[in-house]
Amino acid sequence: MAGGLVGLLDDIASLAKLAAASIDDVGLAAGKASAKAAGVVIDDTAVTPAYVHGLAADRELPIIKRIAKGSLRNKILFILPVALVLSEFVPKLVEVILMLGGTYLCYEGAHKIHAKLTGHGHDDHATPAAAEGTDAEEATVASAIRTDFILSGEIMVIALKEVLDEGFAMRTAILVIVAVVITIAVYGVVALIVKMDDIGLQMVERGRGERLGRALVQGMPKVLAVLSVVGTAAMVWVGGHILLVGADELGWHWPYEQVHHLEHSAHDVAGVGGVLGWLANTAVSAAVGLVVGLLVVAVLATLPRRGTPAAAPAPH
Repeated sequence: MAGGLVGLLDDIASLAKLAAASIDDVGLAAGKASAKAAGVVIDDTAVTPAYVHGLAADRELPIIKRIAKGSLRNKILFILPVALVLSEFVPKLVEVILMLGGTYLCYEGAHKIHAKLTGHGHDDHATPAAAEGTDAEEATVASAIRTDFILSGEIMVIALKEVLDEGFAMRTAILVIVAVVITIAVYGVVALIVKMDDIGLQMVERGRGERLGRALVQGMPKVLAVLSVVGTAAMVWVGGHILLVGADELGWHWPYEQVHHLEHSAHDVAGVGGVLGWLANTAVSAAVGLVVGLLVVAVLATLPRRGTPAAAPAPH
């Protein structure tokens, strides 16, 4: 009896170790998959604060919370099931979808750069002037969740690509973890960024750490400006890299082979070869992303805008 009990306890211990190892494997894979999506995560973090800029301070955190819930719903209920089904039955289509998303990122980044250089841009995240109070909040949340859907789709598909060799159940567990962790990380940082100037103001008013408080109040606009630049750069870099890698995996090897040659040449430089190689890859990816993005901007500029009245017929 005692021997049977000891055997049972050994079996339980073995199962516990196996479960712990499986959890470790899932956590490790989720961490690697999340890291691969870092560029899009940076972009997501940089874009979101613009949605609550100018709104009442007491509504900023509730709005961010609603956007975060919408983002998690996007990932878990809509993107994840479709991505898993495609990865199971048509894995090549995952690469095509990823490249479409990469093209969108290139367009978004190039559009922002083009608008900045020409001065013809407009605030894509601005709340409609006609909307006030509750209407403004609803419009803000809806617009943010729509934009998040694209970025969340890219994050999930990039993560999915890293775990295509795993079993279906393992793949699902990893992607659920990625969805939850990245959503918490992104919107936690966004909340901190948005409220940092308020924290600084409170420090000044209470007379505790006035110098730091003033630095926070004065510095946050600069931080947001830097985030905007970083987010734009991340768009064209990540988008271009996705297109290069995707083309290579779908059979057009020449473009990425040239990038590899350039990267390997940079690696030969003693001491700084690794850094130079990464910079070379990043620079070429960004250049490809910018060119593709500007081409899409040019094509879309030739299309009639929604709501633009048709030209009047010529008089007889």
